[in-house]
Amino acid sequence: MCYQPKPATPHTAQINREAAAKYDLQNTQDFVDSRQGLIAELPGNVIKDGAVVFDPSDFDWIRDEDAAPDSVNPSLWRQSQIIHQGGLYKVADNLYQVRNNDIANLTVVEGQDGLIVIDCMAGVESARQGMDLIREHVSDKPVAAVIYTHTHIDHYGGVKGVVDPADVASGKVPIIAPGHQFDKYALGENVIAGNAMARRSFYAFGGLLDLNAHGHITCGIGIVSTAGPTISYISPTDLITETGVKREIAGIEFEFLYAPDTEAPEEMHIWIPQLGALTCAENANHSLHNIQTLRGARTRDARNFARYLDETLERWGDAAQVHYGPHTWPVWGNEQVTGFLESQRDAYKYIHDQSLRLANKGLTPLEAAEVIELPEELRRNWANRGYHGTLHHDVRAVYTKELGMWDGDPVSLHPHPPVESAQRFVEFAGADAILAEGKRAFEAGDYRWATEILHKLVFADPDNTAARELQADAYEQMGYQAEGPQWRGIFLSAAKELRLGVQPPPYVTASGDTILAMPVDILLDFLAVQIIGDRAADADITIDLDFTDIGEQWTLWIRRGVLNARRGRAGDARLTITGPKPAMIGALLKPAAAEKLSSEKAISLDGDAAALRELAAILDDFEPTFPIVTP
Repeated sequence: MCYQPKPATPHTAQINREAAAKYDLQNTQDFVDSRQGLIAELPGNVIKDGAVVFDPSDFDWIRDEDAAPDSVNPSLWRQSQIIHQGGLYKVADNLYQVRNNDIANLTVVEGQDGLIVIDCMAGVESARQGMDLIREHVSDKPVAAVIYTHTHIDHYGGVKGVVDPADVASGKVPIIAPGHQFDKYALGENVIAGNAMARRSFYAFGGLLDLNAHGHITCGIGIVSTAGPTISYISPTDLITETGVKREIAGIEFEFLYAPDTEAPEEMHIWIPQLGALTCAENANHSLHNIQTLRGARTRDARNFARYLDETLERWGDAAQVHYGPHTWPVWGNEQVTGFLESQRDAYKYIHDQSLRLANKGLTPLEAAEVIELPEELRRNWANRGYHGTLHHDVRAVYTKELGMWDGDPVSLHPHPPVESAQRFVEFAGADAILAEGKRAFEAGDYRWATEILHKLVFADPDNTAARELQADAYEQMGYQAEGPQWRGIFLSAAKELRLGVQPPPYVTASGDTILAMPVDILLDFLAVQIIGDRAADADITIDLDFTDIGEQWTLWIRRGVLNARRGRAGDARLTITGPKPAMIGALLKPAAAEKLSSEKAISLDGDAAALRELAAILDDFEPTFPIVTP
């Protein structure tokens, strides 16, 4: 079935025209900068096993000379025009980027006898295409090192398209990354809560939408793959845990600023004095960033964004000649670089300080988000527009980080669950009256109220087709008006799901490679969140685990509905499982298959095999297509 969204209403078209008047659309410097240094355009499609993962021609309809369609906010349209052109770019002498064949950039520094890769894109196939461009147009020197700037999947997922794991294992190629617990945050984020995060991500990043002016445009900070890439992982071998650490690689000196609890739990900035080149990772982009991601992740510290950007300026601001980011395009010239970083610093500090000022005056998160605006100088800077985070949800995130999940209003402390609340509301107000009010609000262009009032009716009676269709119409118009691409993606995905039902996910973020790479403690944390607590309340299971290939021994036990684990062996366990880690993962995550693995000699079982059957009976199964806009 071909899905046909509806056009923008006259009211939405007018809202977008009025929005255009507020923006500095005459400032075209970003167009110039984003095209500077182009060496070669992308050679064509990114291919995985004969299938197209990314087709650059999918975005050919976004043309630089075109005005924004009525169904796209003009600020978001401008950002999409800037970033849709992909290729290999020279940033500075010995510094190159491949951009816009993936959501993140591939940055390569050419050293005397090797290449240093800074971030690896999200997918192996895109990263491999990027390296092919480097090999063809820049250098065929071997990779001397890989650097991950932070713990997010789009910066390490393509690593096996960049380097041979055997070269890392042998010590030939180090992988440098920030923090004491890089594996924990990189792998845990995408696996332990991965099912919920993936479902939300496909909403936020438009993964369920068609690529057109009524659907997905861009991600605001990069181009999303149109199908599932191969997501890989190799653990770091060299961890940067303090500021001022230096590494000389292939004759090039790198200096690091450790910036934890910012855009990622573990993150760092990198200064290359020989090139006058600086990156602040994702703490500085051509977009306002998320203080709380809509896909779902740990809430960030807006004050730390500002603190570490200022420390970077203090250390290297006077010398920096170019800032290159893992997303979007570079900034050239010392005055421009320092101005860019100062503006980003002040935007995050303003959001932090003003949110807490209003909290101290008694405003709730939503009330504060409705009134806080950036000062004119910050607001008109395109780099501070909400193409990833938005001002509205960043303000609310500051409350979450500093004050917790409760907004301070007693009515929100113990509300009824959504379905019961909706049923009570509909019983009180009447379904016909709610539907009539929804229609009135939609016709008046009050789409925000229309979706709110109709939500009650849809949750009380999800089979009410008229309510679902009308709410879909209202969400759609909200999407067309949104400047933030994640807000657009969420609203338009909601409309599609209300009309067609839950759509299958395009791919799974918790890839097999990621699960296999998990340290044992994180693996057991992942297993623990699958325990059905009430079903396991009377369980008494103890299993010793002997990982023969990595030389680790662990004990897990399940009592009182909780799975705990420690290093070492219990000695009195009901069962001992022995084998290499990949087979052990299979036995633990799919215990019903463990006896088959044993018969195939992949693992050995010593003791009471019934413990595995009991484990299988209390493990939950995560459905990747749970409903969002319906009960």
